[in-house]
Amino acid sequence: MADTLLQEDISQTSVQPELIRFTAPDGLALAARVWNPEVRANGALPLVCLPGLSRNWRDFSDIADALVAMGRKVVAIDYRGRGDSAHDPDWHNYAIPVEAHDIDAGLEVLQLERFAVLGTSRGGLHAMAMAHRFGKHRMSAVILNDVGPRIELKSILRIAATLGKGMRHGSYEELAIRLRNQSQDQFPLLDAEGWTKLARQMARPDAAGVVLDYDPALALTLSALDDATPWPDQWPLFEGLTDRPVLVLRGSRSDLLSQDTLTQMAARHPQLQTMIIDGEGHAPLLWDQASQTRIAEFLTEFADN
Repeated sequence: MADTLLQEDISQTSVQPELIRFTAPDGLALAARVWNPEVRANGALPLVCLPGLSRNWRDFSDIADALVAMGRKVVAIDYRGRGDSAHDPDWHNYAIPVEAHDIDAGLEVLQLERFAVLGTSRGGLHAMAMAHRFGKHRMSAVILNDVGPRIELKSILRIAATLGKGMRHGSYEELAIRLRNQSQDQFPLLDAEGWTKLARQMARPDAAGVVLDYDPALALTLSALDDATPWPDQWPLFEGLTDRPVLVLRGSRSDLLSQDTLTQMAARHPQLQTMIIDGEGHAPLLWDQASQTRIAEFLTEFADN
C-alpha cells in the first residue's frame, strides 16, 4: 500500500522524474531524481538542485516542471539519510564535508560535464563550497535560495527545536496542521491546501500513515547548539562565487538570511542579482510563477552562456 501511495504522490507532478541510484565513496546507497525534457532547448545546461537540511527532492518538483517545460534538464540529489537515499548508521556522517563527496559522486554518475546549481538553505552552503571544487567552466552559475555566508543563529535554533520530533502522523492533513502551527509566521499566506502540499513534500507514506522523509538522527547534528554558539565565518566560501553569476532569492519574512547579509553579499559580488519573495520566510517554496520565471530567465541569460 505504501508503495502505491508513494507513486500517487509522485504522479502529482506533470513530469515523471527518473530515480537514479548510485553509491557514495564509503559505500552508502544514494539516490537522485532526474527530470528530462522531451526536447532539450538549444544550449540549456542542466540544473542541479540541492535541498535543505532535512528536505528531499520533492521540494523541487514545481520548479522542475516549469523548467522542463522550457526544455531544461533538472536533477535533484538526496543527501544521505534523506529522501530516497539510505540512512547512515553513523549520524556523524551527516556533515557537509561527507555530503560534498556524495554530491560529487552523483555528478559523475549523472555525467554532468557542465551545469548550474540551485541550492536551498543547506544546499546553498554546498553550492558555495562547490565553487572551490568546480570552476565556472564546469559550474556556470548558482542560485542561492534563502541562504548566504551569514546564517542567523535564531533560525537554526528554531529548526533544531523541531528536528527529529513528531516524525509520524496519521495523514498528510494531520501533518499539515502541525506544520502550520510551527511555521505560520514564516508562511502566513498558505491556506490549508498549501500546508497539505508542503506536508506531501516533506513526508512519505508508511504503514501507519505518513513519516517525515529523513533520518531522525539528523537532529543530533544540532543538539549541542545554544544561544552562545559561535557560527563559523562563511564569507571565504561565498567569495569563491564572485567569478560567476549568482542569483539570491530571499523570503521577505526569512529569519535565516537577513536583509543586512544580502546587502553585504551584493557589495562583495559584482554579478549578484537578488529577488525578494513577498509573504514567504525560510525557505521560499518556489511554487509561484514569479520566482519560476526569474529563475528561468537567469539561467537562460547567464548560466547557458
